[in-house]
Amino acid sequence: MASGWGITGNKGRCYDFWMDFSECMSRCREPKDCSLLREDYFECLHHSKEYQRRNRIYKEEQRQLRAASQKKKEGGDGGGGHH
Repeated sequence: MASGWGITGNKGRCYDFWMDFSECMSRCREPKDCSLLREDYFECLHHSKEYQRRNRIYKEEQRQLRAASQKKKEGGDGGGGHH
């Protein structure tokens, strides 16, 4: 993946992230100085943060649907005289 060649023969999608990270590692004193660039590179490769966010959004949508469904059930059980 770090070779720069993607699956179609063009530059790989994460190559620029790799080059930034690699350049940082070659000139830094502490590897932790490049932790944000490393994080960006791994996110490009694996999309783990994106998947976590999508999962949280999906779970919240499901929670809201369940709450609305529960509210509808409670409201439709003959308690109609409340104002």
